[in-house]
Amino acid sequence: MTTNAKPTRRIEPGTYEAYMQDCPAVALLSTISNRWVSLTMCTLGSHGDPMRYSHVSREIPGVSQKMLTQTLRMLERDGMVKRTVTPTVPVRVDYELTPLGQGLYGLLSQVRDWAAEKTDEVDEARAHYDARQ
Repeated sequence: MTTNAKPTRRIEPGTYEAYMQDCPAVALLSTISNRWVSLTMCTLGSHGDPMRYSHVSREIPGVSQKMLTQTLRMLERDGMVKRTVTPTVPVRVDYELTPLGQGLYGLLSQVRDWAAEKTDEVDEARAHYDARQ
């Protein structure tokens, strides 16, 4: 008999097991698997230098102002992105990856590269699967 019940054993502080129901790593995995988070991290990481909001926005097709703002705030809160405000007229705001964010960017860029390389194979597999249905 198969069950969908999630394991609920107690997790010791400082120990994270992503398959446990109340593990903080589950929330972090959910955050970093978000489409806009991945695209924002890869945009900031691939440029290397600090970027203004408008530049980030132009680089991510389809992202709304609200969603990009929420994503950048969330990434700043999580320590992935550094926001620098320069008091000029008008105010200049730049975003860049922190060392923590650079580590995540390294992993996300590998996933991005894999997706670009394997898209044709996945499309073929989908077509083959759909033809059998």
